[in-house]
Amino acid sequence: MKKVFKYIGLGLGCILALAGGFCAYVAIVGVPAYDPPVIPEVTVEKTPARIARGEVIAQIQCMACHADNENRLTGKHLAEVPALFGTLYSKNITQDKEKGIGNWTDGELIYFLRTGVRRDGTYAPIMPQYPNMADEDMKSVVAWLRSDRFPVQPAGAEAPESELSLVSKLLTHTLMKPLSYSPKLVSLPDSTDEVALGRYTADAIGDCYSCHSGDMIDQSKTHPERSKGYYGGGIEMKDNEGKSVFTANLTFDDQTGIAKKYTKEQFIRVVKTGVRPDGSILRQPMFPRPMLSDQEVGAIYEFLKTVPKIKNDIAQKNAEVQLAEK
Repeated sequence: MKKVFKYIGLGLGCILALAGGFCAYVAIVGVPAYDPPVIPEVTVEKTPARIARGEVIAQIQCMACHADNENRLTGKHLAEVPALFGTLYSKNITQDKEKGIGNWTDGELIYFLRTGVRRDGTYAPIMPQYPNMADEDMKSVVAWLRSDRFPVQPAGAEAPESELSLVSKLLTHTLMKPLSYSPKLVSLPDSTDEVALGRYTADAIGDCYSCHSGDMIDQSKTHPERSKGYYGGGIEMKDNEGKSVFTANLTFDDQTGIAKKYTKEQFIRVVKTGVRPDGSILRQPMFPRPMLSDQEVGAIYEFLKTVPKIKNDIAQKNAEVQLAEK
């Protein structure tokens, strides 16, 4: 029996030594880099329609994370990210050729937005990837980034470098990996199919599930519906005062979801204005999305009806946190 315990102890010791060695390696190496990618040859035509559409998508995605106090996309502190992942800052994505993306080709931008890998092979783990965004919408985003709009005009300012925690670094060596680039055409949804339009707007454009699911890490970018707790909410984030807030349960669970909280008209209003039916205001990091049409937001509502219901009382969690922080 003593020999058995001895061997178990030796085994555990080896495991701990290996784990410690791996952690030390990750701490030193940091985020892994990859071979410089083979970039697709793409030239995006900057039409007024594309720039206008790109601006809508940018207001949902780019502005919230990259806009500084002057509304230029020079990067900023991402205060809503839990401290567990480190102190994170977004990058300068203005047309500045030194600090921003002024020297990037259209193909390099599209490749990065699809995969999370920059043209030099470095990986951006905190940057969302958009594998399901339609090619036309992707080109619209690039057209907007190349446009004469104020937020993207060249600016040499930049935020500090992110200070990733050991947890974040470990994740980039294990669970968080770049996506593969696929040359396959991604088409726009049928705008007359409410569920298809709602799924596309919520998942591919809004990236809503990444905050409103059950786990920030256990998610599938290529198949969002496989994400843990898909639209059941519960991820702990920070508001503009640094206080904890749990993301809402957007499934149609009768008791804890939105089934009895919002009619379709009320849902459209709260998403577009940030005002709930009782007059209360949504807490950050959720912000109003007036740039979406009533049709798009209404389609999200119809799509959410089809998502499997999850019982998750977020209101109770938020109430308990607020009471504890008083």
